[in-house]
Formats: sequence, C-alpha cells, structure tokens
Amino acid sequence: MSVNSLQWNGQTLVFLPEKALWVEQQRLLLIADVHLGKADHLQAHGIAIPSDGERANLERIAQLSQRWQPAELIVLGDLVHHPKAVSGKLEERVVALLGSLNYPITWVEGNHDRRRRLGQLQGQPPLSRQGLWLSHEPEIPPEGQLNICGHLHPVSILRQTSDQMRLPCFSLVRSIPRLVLPAFGCLTGGFPADRSSEQWVVADETVLPLPNGSPRRRAWRPRA
Repeated sequence: MSVNSLQWNGQTLVFLPEKALWVEQQRLLLIADVHLGKADHLQAHGIAIPSDGERANLERIAQLSQRWQPAELIVLGDLVHHPKAVSGKLEERVVALLGSLNYPITWVEGNHDRRRRLGQLQGQPPLSRQGLWLSHEPEIPPEGQLNICGHLHPVSILRQTSDQMRLPCFSLVRSIPRLVLPAFGCLTGGFPADRSSEQWVVADETVLPLPNGSPRRRAWRPRA
C-alpha cells in the first residue's frame, strides 16, 4: 500500500496533492469546500484581496478530471461560499466547465450553499456509495460505512522549538469511522485537525503521512 493511500473494506482511497480524494475501485473523484465566490464576497465587504484564486480552483478541477477520468465527481459541500457570492460572470465559467465534463457531477449540499443552483446542478442530501457515507458536515455513518466529509478544513500544525507550520491534511478517526478532506479552495484557511486522528499532510505537491507523536495543537471546530 502506498504511503499516500488508505485501504478501507476492500477500497483504495488515494490522497491527492490537489487536496482531493480518488476512490480507485469506483473511480470517484471527491473534493470539498471549494468556496467559489469567496473573493468577491470579501471584496464586497471592504477586504481587498485578488480574485485569481477562482481561476486556479476551476483549473485544478479541469486538470484533475483530465488526469483521472473519473466515473463521477462528487463535491462534498460548500461549492460556493454564499448563495449571493457568485457573480454572473463566475457562474457562467463554472457552468461552462461543469458542462464540458463528460461524466456525472454530484453536489452534496453544504452549510454555505444551501438552496443554491449552478445551471442544472443543485445540492442534495448526504448519500452512500458502496460503503462510503458521503456528507458535508461530519456525521455518524450507518453501520459498516466510512463517513467521508469536509466542513472542518483540517490542517496539521507542526511545531519545533519556536518554528510552526500549518499544512492542509486528510484526517482519519478510525473509532467513528470518519475521514475529513482538506478544503479544496484557495481562500479557505484551516483549523487544527482532531488530535487523535491519523493525518496525511499536503506539502510541496505531495502527500505524506504524519508520524505518530509529532507535536500538534488541540483541535478546534469552525462554527457552522
């Protein structure tokens, strides 16, 4: 088994440096927390930040699709940042990109994008895919299933003496069981992952397992 993958009940889950998850046997591509329109939303509230992150987000989706040729793309919530945050121009670009993909796209509704549509695409409740319970917010999965979710934007905080580094991570708590994906979007920030979790960090365009015993901070959950 590769150091950047996880075997779970006969399925191979591959952690991608683009902060996405590949489910090999089902050929599913999973991402969470893109937060499209966040730059425009912050700019509208007087915070001066560039908008080129939206282009980068869409390009990464297109590149992942071309590389992996998935049977289905599943977005685990918060595709958009706010129901009114996506400009008409950005929505046109998103709809054009999604329309160019030659496979189904499923959008699990998140707390930021409830009751939002993008073209023909609309959010839906959590769902099951062959032993994987897919949701936006963390949930207790049905018996025998693994909850894969987003929402928490997990990061590993590594410290050594006075130095500190924050890295997005995949966070697995086997006792639930639950796997939390890092936030896909460029402007999403992050919060410390559960201290009890196994973690795989994204750094320098690769994914590496975090050794047990590495110094970490206490986990903190974002408000819903």
